[in-house]
Amino acid sequence: MIKIFSPDQVRKADTYTIQNEPVSSINLMERAAMACFEWMNSFQDLSNKHVLVFCGPGNNGGDGLAIARMLIEKKVQVSTFIPDESVKKSEDFSVNLQRLRECGLEPHLFESFELNQLTENSILIDALFGSGLSKPLEGIYKELVKLINNSTCVTVSIDIPSGLYADKPFDPVKDTILKADYTLSFQFPKLAFLFPENEFYTGNWQVLPIGLHPDFINGEPCRIYLVEFADVKGILKPRSRFSHKGTFGHSLLIGGSKGKIGATVLMGKACLRSGTGLVTVHLPACGYTIIQTAAPEVMVSVDEEENECTQLPHLGAFSSISAGPGMGTGKNTANMLKHLIQEAKVPLLLDADALNILSDNPTWLAFLPKGTVLTPHPGEFARLAGKMSNSFDRLEILRAFCIKYSLNIVLKGAYTVVCSPLGNCYFNPTGNPGMATGGSGDVLTGILTGLLTQGYNPTEACILGVYLHGLAGDLAAENNGHEALVAGDIIEDIGKGFMEFY
Repeated sequence: MIKIFSPDQVRKADTYTIQNEPVSSINLMERAAMACFEWMNSFQDLSNKHVLVFCGPGNNGGDGLAIARMLIEKKVQVSTFIPDESVKKSEDFSVNLQRLRECGLEPHLFESFELNQLTENSILIDALFGSGLSKPLEGIYKELVKLINNSTCVTVSIDIPSGLYADKPFDPVKDTILKADYTLSFQFPKLAFLFPENEFYTGNWQVLPIGLHPDFINGEPCRIYLVEFADVKGILKPRSRFSHKGTFGHSLLIGGSKGKIGATVLMGKACLRSGTGLVTVHLPACGYTIIQTAAPEVMVSVDEEENECTQLPHLGAFSSISAGPGMGTGKNTANMLKHLIQEAKVPLLLDADALNILSDNPTWLAFLPKGTVLTPHPGEFARLAGKMSNSFDRLEILRAFCIKYSLNIVLKGAYTVVCSPLGNCYFNPTGNPGMATGGSGDVLTGILTGLLTQGYNPTEACILGVYLHGLAGDLAAENNGHEALVAGDIIEDIGKGFMEFY
């Protein structure tokens, strides 16, 4: 897991590294600048480029000056811009400024920059302010960012786009933020990178290791993580040669209504592909022929009602149960869900219409079995937990909600986040915009149910299932593109997703 630290924790990591590696502050800065230089050198051929580096007065600006020097040493055409002499500079900024001058480059002042200095071969480097910024840009910095934003040149931000906050929301009225095409973050991603309102500013972000001390990283408490491939591979359970279908449990999927039987088909197929031993779908009578034809490996429990689910089958045979996709929110269906909450003795997952019914009956939340999995999208979560003003606010409400009701919640979207009953949050890196299509969530419900059935604990099932769902979506996008991808394509590539771990 990659820990997602606050700016204060990152500063502590720097200080610990300087004191315990040991390494001087200026040499740690040199290491960070070298990581950026190497990324830029691999990013594209710089031999015919004009790189303009904008350096603020602090250590982010010191990084920029060091990058400029490294580029000059490789014979790249470089122009550097800095604040005037009246502005107080950090010590490491001043050291790197002197080193730059010793290479024969005299920086320009910010005031001298004009857009007509740019050509189609220009690349702009934003090293004005890093993640320590806590107030809006003002004066020359604000004007400079506006100018840069009006250019059409490729722009690379060092650490974080200037003006953007790492761990709090920005004010669209007061804050001026640089719009980067690429953001190079040192050692850790910033929490802000994982939220949709910031994508316009961060562009494509990269994490560059700079050798911060592992003892600090491993020992520093953290509640927010970015999941990595190795973490998921470590969760996956090996299968015994002597396994049989009973070894991997029996899943019950409840859902569907007239016109929405496809949700149960997608759930059932995805559940089968997740490795569960047996799958039973409980659905209204109108869906019987459809699912028996579309998914012959699935067993069927037929409700007494023709067009909606109103009753539960006997629950004793099942290893885990999910409910919600396509089942509607009618009175009789809601009553069935209430009985399910009361009677379930195995891991339970609620999605889609089951969440909408919960929103209409919030007192039922207190009766959900501990560890229950809910899989809302942001709109469904807002109906469950109340109004939220921004993604940072939503994350804190999510953590409090999971702790209060002892739930696992999968909050769906780009960088889907799994939150555990302890309030730990695990952001998922897989998936793509092609998965923004009807039925994708039903596929996820099927995968998660199948993993719960196989005995994965709910939090690990969510982390593994969400990663696998996104990975299958990425593999499907390679063959279908984003626009043409449909939920069934994700199911077809679940097997290929599993194969990535072997």
